[in-house]
Amino acid sequence: MSLATAPLSIVVVEDEPDIADLLALYFRREQWDVFVARSGEDGLNTIRARQPDFVILDIGLPGKLDGLAVCAELRATSNVPVLFLTAREDEVDRLLGLELGADDYVVKPFSPREIVARVKAILRRGGQLSSDTKSPRTSFDSIVIDSDRKEALVDGQTVPLATQEWSLLEFLVENTGMALSRQQILDGGWGPDWIGDPRTVDVHIRQLRKKLGDDLPLNTVRGVGYRLG
Repeated sequence: MSLATAPLSIVVVEDEPDIADLLALYFRREQWDVFVARSGEDGLNTIRARQPDFVILDIGLPGKLDGLAVCAELRATSNVPVLFLTAREDEVDRLLGLELGADDYVVKPFSPREIVARVKAILRRGGQLSSDTKSPRTSFDSIVIDSDRKEALVDGQTVPLATQEWSLLEFLVENTGMALSRQQILDGGWGPDWIGDPRTVDVHIRQLRKKLGDDLPLNTVRGVGYRLG
């Protein structure tokens, strides 16, 4: 299959302006065409008019059509990949959403980098995004971090990382050598809209050290935060 040279396009259906604008910003950084809709009805019309390569769809939308209804309507005529966003963690909602034909599901709050990575992974599986380019890799002694494949390997063996652990590690790798405050790490690894206890950074740092071992040069910078490298 030959890959299109035109920019990929995405429709973000999200009624919270801060979230919609943040996602649009990150996808525009990827040189994508981004279209934002604030309700289910507008979202469905925008998708039909724009025929995008991908759809991000909030479940809790205002109006007569919530995200689940939009997806059901969409699936009657289109196989465009769909990623659901939701503030609800109910397992029934998750299963129902996937049964309706969604390709993935992310619970708020989230890191926009995580969303971009998941969208790219889905498009690669569908052949819409090239996977021929060799993955950029960062090495620390026995540890290899493959940012394209979202893998961390120790002595050649893949180390399972939770989604948030990977987002944290990726942010640290992107800023290797920089002393980062906990707030900077939260903004970069969790997203600026994340609300919670900043000490969650310390918990995830401990998990990374435990899983990846002493060869990961993840240092505590007294009075500041942490530095990789």
